[in-house]
Amino acid sequence: MSLFTNLLNLHSASKPLEDFFTEIVAYFLSINSNVLVDWLKHHLIISEDEYSEIGILTQQNYKPLASHIRGSRPDIVVKLLNDLNTDIIFIESKIASIEGENQLKNYAEILSKIPNTRDRILIYITRNYDPKKESEILDLNLSPRVKFYQLRWYQFHAFLKKRTTDILAKEILIFMENNRMSQNNQFSSIDLLTMVNFNKTLNLMEATLSEEIRDKFAENFGNVTRKQTTSLTQFRAKSRYIVYTHFSGWNAWCGLGYFDLNPDILTDYPSLGILLEVSPSFVNRQQIIESMRKVINEQPIIWGHSNLYKSQEWSSIFYRKSLQYFLSTEDHLFAIKSFFLESINELKKIQNSYFDFPWKGVSTEEGTEADKEDLDTSPSSVAEV
Repeated sequence: MSLFTNLLNLHSASKPLEDFFTEIVAYFLSINSNVLVDWLKHHLIISEDEYSEIGILTQQNYKPLASHIRGSRPDIVVKLLNDLNTDIIFIESKIASIEGENQLKNYAEILSKIPNTRDRILIYITRNYDPKKESEILDLNLSPRVKFYQLRWYQFHAFLKKRTTDILAKEILIFMENNRMSQNNQFSSIDLLTMVNFNKTLNLMEATLSEEIRDKFAENFGNVTRKQTTSLTQFRAKSRYIVYTHFSGWNAWCGLGYFDLNPDILTDYPSLGILLEVSPSFVNRQQIIESMRKVINEQPIIWGHSNLYKSQEWSSIFYRKSLQYFLSTEDHLFAIKSFFLESINELKKIQNSYFDFPWKGVSTEEGTEADKEDLDTSPSSVAEV
């Protein structure tokens, strides 16, 4: 286990893997500017290396432009200066999550407005395969002024492994390997095992979310997704296999099923249960957040939560258990279906006791393609406890 893994495990709240890793890499590159320049040149992002000054900032806040709903905060901002020119690079890193709504496009628009700059560069670097169309991020007005590059973390791991042997670099490499950021383009034995058993696992998950469960969900919260393809879309985009419904034009939604199916640590178990989430732009957000906080304050052992004190984030409460809890039962299918019914009942109880907003849901099949994308960009239910 690496030093950084031990430090991360000491964090008393939810583990902020992406922020933690951002700070590690930014610090390393700030004291090894030659590695930063070589890495950028390796991917043909820059062509020169004669910079008189290199500055690196993390979590830099930028005010929203007129067309933006909220401000922006790129993970890393790099400023490359020489006697005549200044180049600016925004780096957005994703490990377990995916791009937020219009996140990269907003970054590109902010970059385009920064004055006295020669090259404006946006880098999107991810652990998982998450392809982006440059034309959707850079429109005709942006493309001449901003350059977009997409990279994977395994490429950085391979680059770093060949170019440096100092202690800090070795710890970073171990940390990346522990968190599956060193994966390459080859199938591993685990990949093959997953491939062979995928259909069986999928069928078991679908059986636990049977029509009986969907009917109960719809009876309490309105309509519900019925198509398996909708759950598979959530599986690919958000590492969760769920049925769900939305309220008030996708400003709030409720999902039931399997979460955290792609954990950062391979030995971690997925979780099962029900989730209620509200968007940062909902006009009635504060009212719902106050109700959520009251639930957590009065039932902290039963309900978990995420981002209840972050006004610019999707916020949620959830009722769930680890899949590990069910493995000792004689009939997994029966035990999990029973828990899903229990989850529905628990959410119904707090609906009646704490909430006062329209709970009539509209299923995804009745929504637009844009509606589906809205749910795909909401965050995963990572506990903030």
